[in-house]
Amino acid sequence: MTTHPPIRGNADEGFGRVADIFRDNFSSRAEVGAAVALYVRGRKVVDLYGGLADPRSGRPWTADTPTVVFSCTKGILAICAYLLVQQGRLDLDAPVTRYWPEFGQHGKAEIPVRWLLTHQAGLPALDRPLTREDVVGWKPVIEAIEAQTPLWPPGTAHSYHAMTYGWLIGEVIHRITGQLPGAFFRDTLATPLGLRTWIGLPDEERDSVAWMLAPPAGAAVPMHPVAESGLTMGGAFAFPADHDGLVSFNDPVIQAAGIPGAGAVSTAESLARLYAAAVSPVGTGRLLTRASVYDATLPRVAGQQRYGPADTGQRWGTGFLLDSPPARPLLGALSFGHDGAGGHLAFGDDAYQVGFAYVVNQMGGVDDDRGDRLTAAVRACLGA
Repeated sequence: MTTHPPIRGNADEGFGRVADIFRDNFSSRAEVGAAVALYVRGRKVVDLYGGLADPRSGRPWTADTPTVVFSCTKGILAICAYLLVQQGRLDLDAPVTRYWPEFGQHGKAEIPVRWLLTHQAGLPALDRPLTREDVVGWKPVIEAIEAQTPLWPPGTAHSYHAMTYGWLIGEVIHRITGQLPGAFFRDTLATPLGLRTWIGLPDEERDSVAWMLAPPAGAAVPMHPVAESGLTMGGAFAFPADHDGLVSFNDPVIQAAGIPGAGAVSTAESLARLYAAAVSPVGTGRLLTRASVYDATLPRVAGQQRYGPADTGQRWGTGFLLDSPPARPLLGALSFGHDGAGGHLAFGDDAYQVGFAYVVNQMGGVDDDRGDRLTAAVRACLGA
């Protein structure tokens, strides 16, 4: 039987249930390394971590261990977009071409910015072949998006934009601010809040990152939502093993590039603090106005996707995954966040003034319930 380093960190009185479930994930859910953090009304009440950051070497998970959080990156970009809205620099219902004129080619001239964030733009994949160098180079992907014809009439359907989401809203951020989204996030949020979260990992942090492990053999994993169309995003991405020339998120080059919809690297504590700061005072005043949270949490799309499996039960607001019981229950109608491939989950909730995050290095399959169990424990502790 594998022996893990002990669970470390703290859980305040009244939040022991979260600690119990976190510990049980190691004994009953084959957890390898993980961390969970929770803020309530601006105060950190849970900060736990344990297991192995890298089972190849036996390196333990510490308080400072970050990991690739995959699509949790999308929630980070959505927060950035709402900050620009609040500054009067971005109108979510204006056409994308107001900020990015070249985007309007091939039937895309009337697409509003909001549809980039609600998976309705018809651009979940690209038909132009892209190399690994293209994917990390930014401009080749942007040019491919400009040349792409939507896969359906925009606004008439939705399909999860698994990879393109990041470049779509990321280029809008770039055109408005003059900064790529990773730099804008760093200067606007990460540095002021003291986050160990990066969209573009610094060289000096390379050895601190957890090593991602592919889902166990036999685990059911979701296919790319447009696999049936024959189109791809940059040929393909591997989550996380590198083989046959596929892009691996364990690759230091990929981590440094900051793939904008899936490549953020973060600790659980920092992701939880970011969402806590969105809805409560953490260091300074709250980041998002209540008007922004209301707009973000209005359900925009749900049900059957244009490509992919049957209705997954998930509901989407503008840029964020919403409370979606029974598929992905959060805390309630004012919850907003994002999950990430393999088990990661991060969200905020304005009613409870909560910031929560859970990150792992052993990826799970479609039936993985580790994050949901922790969320249920948070609900129990809050009486939600």
